Amino acid sequence: MRGSFTLRYALLTLVLVVITYLYGLDSRFAPKNGDEYPYMHIVRMTADTGHWLPLQSQMDGIKNTKPPLIFWQGIVSTSWASQWSLENLRLPSVLYTGLTAFFLFLAVRRFTGNTQTGFLAAFVWLSFFATYRYGRPFLTDPPEVLWLSLPFLALLYWGKSAFESKLLFPLLAGLSFGLALFAKSFAYIVPASLALGLYYWHWRKWNISQTLIRDLYKLILIGLLALGVFGLWFALDPQPDAVWKEFVLGENAGKFAARSSNYLLDLVRGGDSIWMLLITTIANAGLFTFVLLSTLTQCWRERRLLSTEEILLFLLITTFLLVFSLPSQRSGRYLLPVMPAFAVLIAVRWEHLPLWGFRISLVLQGMVLAILFWLGLHLQGSHFDGSSESWMYHPLHWLLMGTSFIIVLLGLIKRGHCKTLALIGCFLIYCALTSSLSPLEGHLGRFSAATIAQVNGKDVWIPCDYRAKDEEYRLLLPGAQLHGYLAKEAGDVEGLIKTYPLVAVQSPLGVAPSICSSCQIIGQRMEMRARHSDEEIKAMLLGKVGEHLFVNEYLIATPVSNTELLNVKDVCR
Repeated sequence: MRGSFTLRYALLTLVLVVITYLYGLDSRFAPKNGDEYPYMHIVRMTADTGHWLPLQSQMDGIKNTKPPLIFWQGIVSTSWASQWSLENLRLPSVLYTGLTAFFLFLAVRRFTGNTQTGFLAAFVWLSFFATYRYGRPFLTDPPEVLWLSLPFLALLYWGKSAFESKLLFPLLAGLSFGLALFAKSFAYIVPASLALGLYYWHWRKWNISQTLIRDLYKLILIGLLALGVFGLWFALDPQPDAVWKEFVLGENAGKFAARSSNYLLDLVRGGDSIWMLLITTIANAGLFTFVLLSTLTQCWRERRLLSTEEILLFLLITTFLLVFSLPSQRSGRYLLPVMPAFAVLIAVRWEHLPLWGFRISLVLQGMVLAILFWLGLHLQGSHFDGSSESWMYHPLHWLLMGTSFIIVLLGLIKRGHCKTLALIGCFLIYCALTSSLSPLEGHLGRFSAATIAQVNGKDVWIPCDYRAKDEEYRLLLPGAQLHGYLAKEAGDVEGLIKTYPLVAVQSPLGVAPSICSSCQIIGQRMEMRARHSDEEIKAMLLGKVGEHLFVNEYLIATPVSNTELLNVKDVCR
């Protein structure tokens, strides 16, 4: 038994986890990384050719940005872009994440002999914000984490039979690592093979000669097989020279170039320092960051009493951390493959962990809920200018918010249930985040069917604050020919309607755009802004949410006729 985390709690949490990871899967506002837009673009462009390779893109310098596995996945899940939706693009990512959690459960249950501990390991990993943020969108991280984790989980599951396997395990591990490289980058073979080498070395009781004699050939076989799988890209792509130039030299070797002053100074100071790498890696745990810190503190104090499995997990974590401290571009995202290891450490020590980490998690959850509740009250019933639409929540939203508040309060009050309720609260927070923006997923945040039909096939200029941001607008205006202009100019209505024949402009809530007599508003919707200034953030904290967090977006047809605009560089590219 794991304290108050009984099997009944585990099954209830499992249902909540499934709901959390599927709820709002097609949302434009789901936590994600901006890379999703360029990946969507490459999938769409490649699918339009009817060929798997070479990868296609209209973006300068972004075509062979990642190996083809992720793009082939998108082609298949959308039936060659004929069923284009965020849900179809993202569903395989959720399946990858679910499989990782399942194999994590199996491995931990096997070596601990406890089913609840297996569930805990899987749920704790899924509760990490980085898992939620990167494990659902259309990104390379879900397959990378699965395929890199499998060999290490297999060693925890099978133990001696896997370590002593002369051919079967090395072949399967090499294939698994190869798929990881084919999903993300050949560079991952370095930390993966080094960590595996340390696993074998520890298994041989730190006997170098025995490790070299009995296991070195396995590591060589695994590395060669993995690189061979990755090398299929060069063999299958009709333009291997472009792959070498753009991916190997540009995407990977370029990460060793100094980003600020010089390599050594960047290592110890600034946003790309090794200290920031440590901080962002721990922060991947999100609301469970302080739980993770308490776990690591306890492990350090009891370092002489660590179990064999805990030592292996720390070898994996340390190897990845050291290897990814070498490139000048350092990010906690590169350490996502070791976050399951952190989750296992928490799960194994669950009963003996101090409560302070969980209580901080509950306090943070309460703060997030308070902000969302305050925001919801300010927005409820707000009218969308020029329309009968208003910001209205479904009654279930308030039920979710109330239930979440009760769970958090009970967790803080009931000592015996504090840990379990802190874990459950993480998933409720993610649901609350999605539910809080749900009105924008309906008519309020979308153009009408009449507007979509009216601009079908026409050139439309839209604000762009990230490369390939127009891929998001393709979901809002399917069939339109989209072109980007700088998002910071979206409020310059007068300048925009003098420049573009059909343009999307933005104005603060309650402020209708001033347009020329020959201009026509053919569509409107509400949108959430990003990248606010410090002054705007302060104003929102003082209650002026609608004025800064949201804007009205109008689609305006103007008398401008300038065909040369089509030859101007697209900002989204």
